[in-house]
Parts: sequence; structure tokens; C-alpha cells
Amino acid sequence: MKPTLFISDLHLDPVRPRLTELFLQFLSGEARRADSLYILGDFFEAWIGDDDPDPHHARVMAGLRELTDTGVPVYFMHGNRDFLIGEDFAKLTGCRILPDPTLIELQGMPTLLMHGDTLCTDDVEYQRFRSMVRDPIWQRTFLAKPLAERRAFAAQARSESKSQTRQKAESIMD
Repeated sequence: MKPTLFISDLHLDPVRPRLTELFLQFLSGEARRADSLYILGDFFEAWIGDDDPDPHHARVMAGLRELTDTGVPVYFMHGNRDFLIGEDFAKLTGCRILPDPTLIELQGMPTLLMHGDTLCTDDVEYQRFRSMVRDPIWQRTFLAKPLAERRAFAAQARSESKSQTRQKAESIMD
């Protein structure tokens, strides 16, 4: 029986090229022998829209397309870093986007898949932010902005997140 593979929280980023190389090797090797691959969010460190021509993202997307072209289905679930991945990404990679949460059957057992950031229920500030950025109207407005403005927003949001994370109690963190 072929294995079903799960990955999450890779945070692929051009500043960590070795991680990207290892992932691309995984796609061209072990992943090709899988029944399916599930990517459960935070695949990229940041995603500011499917229209971003970032060459790093393009390499990763090409690797995913090569895998899906071999017949291995790849399923993608949004995380808190890549919630703006959309249908263009899915078309270019051959991935199927799943809602969070999703219930699948795995070896005859019902299996709940989720990114997990919804479980940080005590982090009220984060849940408010999550609700805002997952709103379709907010997303359309954000994606209509120029790429440079979106990049600046993502950099600022990441910086603020790091600062706030250091100040939060461990008990409310994921």
C-alpha cells in the first residue's frame, strides 16, 4: 500500500534556500511513491497573492506541478501565512484546495485535517486578526493593491507578529 503523506509549517522562503532544495528533492523522490500528499498550511513564509511573480514561489510551484503531473494528488489547506493562495495557484500546480477543517477517510478511519490556528482560542487578538484577513471582502480589497504595497504590509505584519508573540503567554500560543 502506498503511503499518504502530510506536511505542514514548512515556511518556505528564499532566505532559507536549503529547506526549499530539500523540499524539491522530496517532491521528485519520496512524494512520487505516495498515494497522496496533503499540505496543511504555512507552506510559504508569506503569500501576498497568486499574481506575485516571485521566482522562489515559481520554482516551488513548478515542483508541485511536476508531482501532480505524475498522478499523485496534492491537497492544500490554508494556514495563517498563506491564506491568500487561490485558484490560480491551484491551476498552476494541480493542487486541490481544501477547506479548514476537512474530514477525510484514511485507511477506513475518519480523519480530521486542520491547520490548527483556529485552536488558539485564548489568543483573542489573533482570532480577531484571523477573522479579518479571512473575510472575502478584506481579501479582495487587499489583492487589488499594488504588489509593493502588499509586500510592505506582509513585512510589517510579520514583524509585529514576532514582537507580539514574544509578549504572549505560552499557554495561549499554538
